[in-house]
Amino acid sequence: MSVTAVEHHEAHDEHGAFELTPAQRLRNNRLGLWLFMFSEVFLFGGIFMARFYLWRDPATGAVVRPALDQFLGLGTTSVLLVSSLFMAIAETAIAHGNRRRFLNSILVTAALGTLFLVGVVGLEWSGEVSPGDGAFGAIFFGMTGLHAFHVLTGIILLLFVWNRGRHGDFSAENHWGVEAAAIYWHFVDVVWVFFYPALYLIGEAVHL
Repeated sequence: MSVTAVEHHEAHDEHGAFELTPAQRLRNNRLGLWLFMFSEVFLFGGIFMARFYLWRDPATGAVVRPALDQFLGLGTTSVLLVSSLFMAIAETAIAHGNRRRFLNSILVTAALGTLFLVGVVGLEWSGEVSPGDGAFGAIFFGMTGLHAFHVLTGIILLLFVWNRGRHGDFSAENHWGVEAAAIYWHFVDVVWVFFYPALYLIGEAVHL
């Protein structure tokens, strides 16, 4: 064997020694995603705590909230929770090799997410609270706007996953992209589970 061939063989062995197995890559991907989710907790947690600090009656110190549309709040929350159900169905379907159910459920999830945005951004933002309403406006638009941005990015991610699945990507053995999208979508839904009572239920309702 020539010196060049030996050097090439050694270089190949050295490269292979650092190559991760599919199981290791999957474990690292999951760790990276969960670390990202953990950082998001601080982002949402900060504005969540600001709501209870700033939405208080200056005279009594009691926790207050703007008189938002309760039916709209309950309706948008219900839509988002149902979307999580379809996301779970999509992930389970691809895990069992049912591509048609996976694709259909992903589309339903994205459609319900879009309907949620229409309710919050399209209707609620034109309701009781305006951006000029001091602390009420800052917190309301901060909480709903930050969450709506994450829902929008989630919808884009879902459509990207759907398009890849439509072209034959993902299988029962290899569907990390679907799992990642599901984790992100469920996280966004859980955040709203905390935001909904903070915005619509906790504290005395006041008209601005």
